[in-house]
Amino acid sequence: MGKIFYVFGKSSSGKDTVYKNLMGNQKLMLRPVVPYTTRPIRAGETPGVEYHFTDEAELSRMEKAGKVVELRVYETVHGIWKYFTVDGEHVDLENYNYAMIGVLKSFLTIREYYGKDKVIPVYIEVEDGERLQRALDRERSQEEPRYAELCRRFLTDTADFAEEKLLQAGIYRRFANKDLQTCIREITDYILEQLE
Repeated sequence: MGKIFYVFGKSSSGKDTVYKNLMGNQKLMLRPVVPYTTRPIRAGETPGVEYHFTDEAELSRMEKAGKVVELRVYETVHGIWKYFTVDGEHVDLENYNYAMIGVLKSFLTIREYYGKDKVIPVYIEVEDGERLQRALDRERSQEEPRYAELCRRFLTDTADFAEEKLLQAGIYRRFANKDLQTCIREITDYILEQLE
């Protein structure tokens, strides 16, 4: 029976980089479950890799077809951005293991949908000051930096990832991303243990 390893953490915790490394690790043989979003694509992102970039009309069509498993709506300083997961033929837990990426709220919904025994949390932590600096560095590299949105996300994460919410969700195992290679090695070992 397959499992879904759900990689999540606050913004700028390094979850995208960790996820890409896990997906490229041939020992793990993980398949991606790529989420969808209506937000604009960022520099360095590839459609179908980090996200399927779509619009409101496509989201509406998928909702009417009953394919949307979870949906998150964020009122950003640039308008409403939506992130969602679609159930489809690309998840076969009878034969394969998968990795997903997201936030605590989406993890909980996915775990409820597929089952607690099939969805394994991989929670990444970074000290807030370091995380803020990483976010600022990333935003500066964008063609049109969105500093106000960076601040909104940072403050929202404080509430969304409050310690009591993590404990209530049963998130006890954490991976500190102080050194990226060490973090990836620890997560890889953890996933291999779960697959034994």
